[in-house]
Amino acid sequence: MADRKALFTATERKFAEAVAQLAHCNPFLPERIACERAALGDEFDEHLADWNVRPDAESDHPNLLRLLARCEATLQGAREHVRQASSPRERALYEDLLLMTLYHRHRKALDELIREGSARPGGQRPGSLYRALKRDAEHFLGAAPSSFVEQLPHLFAGFFQIRRAFENIFRLIHGVSRPAIQLRAAVWESIFTHDMRRYRRVLYERMADYTTLVTGPSGTGKELVAQAIGLSRYIPFDAGAGKFREDFACSFYAVNLSALSPTLIESELFGHRRGAFTGAIADRQGWLEVCPSLGTVFLDEIGELDASIQVKLLRVLQSRAFSPLGETAVREFRGKIIAATNRNLFEEMQAGRFRQDFYYRLCSDMVEVPSLQTRIQDNAEELPHLVTHLAQRAVGAEAPELAEEVVQWVDRQLGRDYPWPGNIRELEQCLRNVLIRRAYTPPRESGNKPATDTHQELLRAILGGELTADELLRRYCTLVYRATGSYEATARRLQIDRRTVRAKVDAEVLDRIQHAPRAE
Repeated sequence: MADRKALFTATERKFAEAVAQLAHCNPFLPERIACERAALGDEFDEHLADWNVRPDAESDHPNLLRLLARCEATLQGAREHVRQASSPRERALYEDLLLMTLYHRHRKALDELIREGSARPGGQRPGSLYRALKRDAEHFLGAAPSSFVEQLPHLFAGFFQIRRAFENIFRLIHGVSRPAIQLRAAVWESIFTHDMRRYRRVLYERMADYTTLVTGPSGTGKELVAQAIGLSRYIPFDAGAGKFREDFACSFYAVNLSALSPTLIESELFGHRRGAFTGAIADRQGWLEVCPSLGTVFLDEIGELDASIQVKLLRVLQSRAFSPLGETAVREFRGKIIAATNRNLFEEMQAGRFRQDFYYRLCSDMVEVPSLQTRIQDNAEELPHLVTHLAQRAVGAEAPELAEEVVQWVDRQLGRDYPWPGNIRELEQCLRNVLIRRAYTPPRESGNKPATDTHQELLRAILGGELTADELLRRYCTLVYRATGSYEATARRLQIDRRTVRAKVDAEVLDRIQHAPRAE
C-alpha cells in the first residue's frame, strides 16, 4: 500500500481549521473577526476589519485578499496528496478551504449576476459562471473521488443566496450602531439559522416551515427587515438548464392588514370566486395562491387581525391548507410567511384579542427591531449616517450638504436626546421639512400631562410612602426604559435581569409619558 501522507503541515492545518470556522460563522457577529484574526495571525489588518459596519470595506479588504491567497496556496500544496487515502477530517478541511476559495474567486461575478437580475427580472445568465466555478473545483479536486463535485449545483445556489443576503441586508438595513449591527446578525440567522452546516445539509429547503415574526415600534423599518429575509431565500440551480428555478427579484408579496376590512383581507390572502360577496364580479387569486414555493407573503400589522381570520391563517400555518372565499376545494400554500406588529402580543393575548395558538404558530423565529432612539444613544454617528442615507434618496449628489444641514438643525433645535417617537419614518419627514422649510415641528398632544408632571407624581408618591416595593420598581423601570428605549440598556443601568425589566415596565405609564408634550 502506498505511504499515506498528511494533507497539511501543522501550520497549514491550524490555518485550515480557522478558515473552516470562518466559512460557517455569522459574518455580522464578533466571531467573524476572531476567526479572521486566528487564520491570519500577524498578517491580520485591524483597519476597517469590522466591514459589517461599513459594507463598502468588504470588497477588496486586505484581510480577505490575504485569506484568499493563503487558501489557494494551501490547496495547491495539498492538491497532489488529496488523491491518496487520508482522514475524513483532513478531507473535510480541504473541502472547507475549497469552499472559501470558490466563493471569493466568484464573489464579484455573483454580485454582477444579482445586479443584472434586479434590473431585468428573468434576465439572469448564470450558466457560464457555474461552468467557471466547476472548472476551478475540478482543478483542485483532481481525480479524487468526492461528493463535492456532485454537490456543486447546490453549493453554487448557496453562494448565490449568500451574496443576495449580503446585498439585501446592507441595502435595506442601515446603521453603524451596535443595535443596527445586531439587527443585521439577527436577520442573517433568520435566513440561514445559527448553524450554516446544518442549513446547507437539510434546512435550506425547509425554511418555509418556520414563520418569522418581526416586532418593534412603528416606523422602525419592520417591512425592510421582512424584505431582507424574504428576498434572500434559497433558490435551486438547474445545472443542466444553466439557470435558477425561480426569479429572485419577484418573490415578495406584502399585505398591510390594518388598511383592509376583514372581507378584503380574506380576499387578498385567500382569493375569492365570483359572487362570493357583494362586489366579487370575477374570480380572483389571493397572494397565498399566487406566491410560489420559494416566495414570501408578508403580513404587516398582524396584531390588527380579526379573530375569525386568525383562525383561518392558523390553519395555513398548521397544515399549509386554505380555501378561497366561495369555494370548498382546498388549496396548498407553498411559500413562507413573515408577519410584523408594533403591538405587545402578550398583552393582546391576555386581553383576549389575539389567539394563543395563533401566536405560538407565528413565533418560531422572532426578530426585534430597535427604536431609533436606542440606536442614536448607542452611537453618536448613527444619526449622521442615517440622515446621509435618507438625503441620498431625496437629493442625490447633494446629499452631504443636506445631511450636514439637517444634523445641525436637529442638534440646535431638538438635541440628540430627542426621543423620535415616529422613529426612522419621523426622521425622514424631519429631513423633508428641513429641506423645504428649514424647520420641523414635532407632533404634540396638548391634552396630555407634560412628562414632568408624571415625574412629580412619582416623587410625591415616593416621599409620601404611597408605593409598594413592586410599584416603585415598576415606575422606576418604566422611567428608565423611557429614557433608554431599550430593555438591554435599562437592565444594564439598573443592574437587573432584562426579563425583569420587560416584566416590570408599565405600559400605561409609558404611554402617558411618550405622548406627553414637552414642558415649556
